[in-house]
Amino acid sequence: MAARQRRFNVFSLAFLDVMSCGFGAVILIFLIINHDADAEQEVVNDDLLAEIRMLDYQVQQGQEEMFELIEALDDVAARLEESDSDLNSTRDTVVKEITKLDDLKEVSLAEEVSLADLTADLETREEEVKRLEAIKSAAEGQQVRSFEGEGDRQYLTGLKVGGKNILIAVDTSTSMLDDTIVNVLRRRNMTEERKRAAPKWQRAIRTVEWLAAQLPLDAEFQLYGFAEETESLVPDAETSWIPMHDGQDLNHGVSALKEMVPGGGSSLVKLMLVIRQLSPIPDNVYLVTDGLPTQGETAPRSSTVSGRRRLELFGDAFDRLPKQIPINVIMFPMEGDPMASAAYWNIARVTGGAFISPSWDWP
Repeated sequence: MAARQRRFNVFSLAFLDVMSCGFGAVILIFLIINHDADAEQEVVNDDLLAEIRMLDYQVQQGQEEMFELIEALDDVAARLEESDSDLNSTRDTVVKEITKLDDLKEVSLAEEVSLADLTADLETREEEVKRLEAIKSAAEGQQVRSFEGEGDRQYLTGLKVGGKNILIAVDTSTSMLDDTIVNVLRRRNMTEERKRAAPKWQRAIRTVEWLAAQLPLDAEFQLYGFAEETESLVPDAETSWIPMHDGQDLNHGVSALKEMVPGGGSSLVKLMLVIRQLSPIPDNVYLVTDGLPTQGETAPRSSTVSGRRRLELFGDAFDRLPKQIPINVIMFPMEGDPMASAAYWNIARVTGGAFISPSWDWP
């Protein structure tokens, strides 16, 4: 029997081993490749996450900076609006000041005319002074107070003291110490006794005494001293009329004036505000002064006051007073105040009063 021939089988054990090894190798390669891909993907994902976080932080910072810029922009807009408002206010102020300047120019021209009229009036009065003669203003028994000048003389002045309600106001500011600025500054530092003895101040006191001696017996009076404030020289009678009676209150008021020491600035408007409180209004106001006021209702911010400002304060003061009251001015001119005489003369003329600038030995 012939030997059986061996048949070739491709699916023999050796072939299957080779195929298994091949598949295993392929699977191993696939696993290796897939692991590397996962590792690389994880690295890439970490980088992207970090970059995203960085971008989120930058966005947050940008938003904060944007909010700050918006606030800064709003602040700039508000400041710009405020600057526009200030600019408009400044423009209005400039326009008002220009208008005031124009008005002051007109007032200056008017004052020049008034000064010329005053000069002519003073020349006429100088002629009258040459013909002055001593007189008696009233019989001795008809006067509560008597007044005698040197040699028992009383000059003819054209100043008549009369009326039912008579007000005498005397300037008690520092300038009443002397006629020149230098001497005022010098006397200001002296003792109170020497201030009271200042020749100009003594003239003012004698003038008040002269006026007091002319008051009618049936009149009511008020005696004020004014500087930075206004006060009655008669106690407990700030805004009321005082009957003459036996003249005791009048004598007390004159005595109080003699004890005063001139000092401070002068506020004419405060005097006018006090006069307005009197009822009835005065029949005559007799004002003893030496120049234009240096203060209004409040003290000035600067230590010096210009002539133009003093003229404004003067006008403001008399604007507060009823127009029908006659203002009689007895003035002792002060150096460095050239417009004062013209201003007071004009007020006396407009109100129907009298204006005198007496010689050094009057009354």
